[in-house]
Amino acid sequence: MKQIKADVAVIGAGTAGMGAFRNALRFTDNVYLIENNVYGTTCARVGCMPSKLMIAAAEARHHALHTDPFGVHLDKSSVRVDGAEVMNRVKSERDRFVGFVVEDVMAWDESKRIMGHAKFIDEHTVQVDDHTQIRADRIVIATGSRPVVFPQWQVLGDKLIVNDDVFSWDTLPESVAVFGPGVIGLELGQALSRLGVRVEIFGLGGLLGGISDPVVLQEAVEIFSAEMTLHLDAQTETQLTAEGKVQVRWTQEGERGTFTADYLLAATGRRPNVDNLGLENLPIELDARGVPVADPHTMQTSIPHIFIAGDASNQLPLLHEAADQGKIAGDNAGRFPNVQAGLRRSLLGVVFTHPQIATVGARFATLQAQYGERFERDVVIGQVSFCNQGRSRVMLVNKGVLRVYADKATGRLLGAEAIGPAVEHLAHLLAWAHQMHMTIPQMLEMPFYHPVIEEGLRTALRDAAAKL
Repeated sequence: MKQIKADVAVIGAGTAGMGAFRNALRFTDNVYLIENNVYGTTCARVGCMPSKLMIAAAEARHHALHTDPFGVHLDKSSVRVDGAEVMNRVKSERDRFVGFVVEDVMAWDESKRIMGHAKFIDEHTVQVDDHTQIRADRIVIATGSRPVVFPQWQVLGDKLIVNDDVFSWDTLPESVAVFGPGVIGLELGQALSRLGVRVEIFGLGGLLGGISDPVVLQEAVEIFSAEMTLHLDAQTETQLTAEGKVQVRWTQEGERGTFTADYLLAATGRRPNVDNLGLENLPIELDARGVPVADPHTMQTSIPHIFIAGDASNQLPLLHEAADQGKIAGDNAGRFPNVQAGLRRSLLGVVFTHPQIATVGARFATLQAQYGERFERDVVIGQVSFCNQGRSRVMLVNKGVLRVYADKATGRLLGAEAIGPAVEHLAHLLAWAHQMHMTIPQMLEMPFYHPVIEEGLRTALRDAAAKL
C-alpha cells in the first residue's frame, strides 16, 4: 500500500474537482487529484454539450418542416433524418469537447493524479482502492452525481437507459418513453421528437421544466402539449413485451392508455455520489439525503478541514455553479484555516427547449415561501406575453410569457421566470441586474434597441413599474 502525505486531496475530477485542484495549487503544490472513472466532465461527456448537439440537429429538421408560413415552400418529403449521421456528429463533437478537458488534466503533474475509488478511513485519511492511502490535512469532496433509476425499472434490462446512454447510440430509435419532465427529460424528449422519434413524456404532480410560477407553467404545458404527448400526473406500470419492447400502461384523470417504446429513458433527477465514500466513518453532519451539509459561501462542512463542491453538494446542480463552488472549496482548502466567503452569483438557469425556459434570482415559489401572507401585498409582478411581441412575431416564434418579480417597497428586482423565444439572453440581462441589486426604474433607464425581443423585457418592466 503506497502511503502519501498531502496538504490537500481532491476527490473527483469533474468541473468542481478540477476547479478545486487548480485553485488549491495557488497555495501549495502538495495537492492530489483522485478520479475513479475517466477524465472529462459530466457536462462535456453526457450533459450540456452532447445534449445541445442533439438539440441543434432537431432544430434543423423542425425549421425545415415549418417554412410555409414565411412563403418559403420546401418539399417536405425530402426532409430526411439520417440517424447514424446525427449521432456521428453528436459523438464526434462530444469527443472533441471531452478532449479539451482531458488535455487540461493531462497537463498537470502525473504524480499528483491518482486513479481509483476513494473512501474515507477517518477525518484525514482516504484510501484509493487497495493501492494508495493518502493522509491529507484538507480534503475536497467533488464526486459529482448520477441519474436516479427506480428499482421497478431494472426488469427492463438494456431497454432502460439514462441520458448518458443516449449519447452512445449509433442511430436513432423509433420510439422512447421519457420518465421525468424536468430539464433533462424535456430537453431530450423534445429533441428526439423533433428528429422524428415517437416520444411520450411521463411525470407526477403536474410539474414541467422546473417551473414554479403557475402562469408560466400553464403556458409551458399548452406549448409543449401541442407538440408532444405529455402525461404530467400519471400513475404508470412498465413491463417488457414478448417482442422486447417497453410497454407503459398509464392512468391519468380517469383516462387510461398504453404506450409501447423501444426504450424507457429515466430522467427523474440525479443523486449525489456520496453514498460509497465511507462517510459513516466520519462525525460529519448530513442532510436528509445523506449529503454533507455545507456553507454555500465557503463550501465548508461540519468538519472544518473537509469541503464539498459541485453536484455532490446537492445545492445547485449547474455547471457554472459547480465551477464557482470548486473555486471556493479549492481556495479555502488551500489557505486553510483562513477560510473566506467566495463569490456566489445570482441564480441563473436555462432549459434549452424551444421555446426556452429560464429562471433568474428568486423563483415564484421561493418568494411565496419567503413573503408568506405578505406575498400578494408586497411583491409586484410585471408580465409580458410574447404572442404579439414585435420581433418575436416577425420570426414566428411568438409563444410564451415572461414574469418579473419586484419588492413593492424598494422596487428592487427579486427574480423572474419565463418561457419564450431566446430567453437565455433575457435571462442574462435579468441576472446581471439582479446581482447588481437594481430596481425596476433603474432597469428601465437602460438602453433597448428596436426591433428586438428584449423589448418584451421592457414591456414586463413597465408593467411592474406601474404597480410599484
